[in-house]
Amino acid sequence: MTSDVFLTRTAAFLPFSPVSNEDIEEVLGRIAGKASRARRLILRSNGIQSRHYAIDRATGQLAMTNAQLTASAIRGLGDDIGPVDCLATGTSLPDQLMPNHAVMVHGELGWPRLEVVACAGICLAGTAALKHAWLSVRSGDARRAVATGSELASAVMRGSRFEAELEHKLEALEERPELAFEKDFLRWMLSDGAGAVLLEREPRGPLSLRIDWIDLSSAAHELPVCMYAGADKNAEGGLDGWARTAPADWHRDSTFAVKQDVRLLNDNIVRATLAEPLAAVIEKRGLKSQDIDWFLPHLSSNYFVEPVSRCLDAMGFSIPRERWFSNLSRKGNTGSASPYIMLDELFRSGRIQPGHKLLMFVPESGRFSSGFIHMEAV
Repeated sequence: MTSDVFLTRTAAFLPFSPVSNEDIEEVLGRIAGKASRARRLILRSNGIQSRHYAIDRATGQLAMTNAQLTASAIRGLGDDIGPVDCLATGTSLPDQLMPNHAVMVHGELGWPRLEVVACAGICLAGTAALKHAWLSVRSGDARRAVATGSELASAVMRGSRFEAELEHKLEALEERPELAFEKDFLRWMLSDGAGAVLLEREPRGPLSLRIDWIDLSSAAHELPVCMYAGADKNAEGGLDGWARTAPADWHRDSTFAVKQDVRLLNDNIVRATLAEPLAAVIEKRGLKSQDIDWFLPHLSSNYFVEPVSRCLDAMGFSIPRERWFSNLSRKGNTGSASPYIMLDELFRSGRIQPGHKLLMFVPESGRFSSGFIHMEAV
């Protein structure tokens, strides 16, 4: 026998003060003392005006770990939430290969013994964590569960991380040594932050959201890798992971940098993560656009607003722009944390009314995965 599941509290944690477009390169650091030639073009396209980094501006070093960011978001849920039976975390870049992110967050919190689960991935990792937490409560295994999404992207985006690669290019006497666009592109797209939600069997307080369903899917059976880290593409188009690469090459080739095939992304992201999976969800769930009061798309860039809108229109699933909600321009693209940070702001805004239905859309370009979450305010 299953139980209804209610999202009763939300929280977000964004480190330090917002960083403007004018200051971003000073905080992340220039590479070999040179300004990025791609920065202004990318910032104009993505529409992000401010974002946050867990970087101490005085030293240029990280001031927090990913686990600490996540624990700070969880504490934002309040100290009166009651005993938690399940903690599910999602992140792209944990602080270490082992142990997993969830146990490190549990250690930071100091909570009593409970089930902890870490979900790997990229943008969809936080949504996968939410699904695990939701299923735990729904099945009756847990009375309360906490799910999180978090990113410490600046750990691999600071300028100092690419010095060895540029030095190697200089030694190779390349005419114009510069960071490859696939790596430089994401330095101006990603930022730090964490979000958390509390799931329970009963509503709580003035606003709760009943989670009706969470659908996840992958298009990896038909598409190659698009976004990756800790690996490099080989001549056949596959990935050679860090374990198959000589340690001396890790710095030279910036193996652990986050990279993205922008052409592959633009050619496939809307079809593979929205049009096709949404069509399946509509058929499976009987979903109708006129029933959606709030559409919360996780968009990596404002560049994709129009393509997403055109896709919805072409599918006969048009949602007026006034029903969309996004805080990308002010909070930045925080990957798996973005859906949580977006939902937290809307949840606290007073704009959600009882009976309102919310549809969250969370795409991931790693190998083109997708998630949809349907909720109703009670």
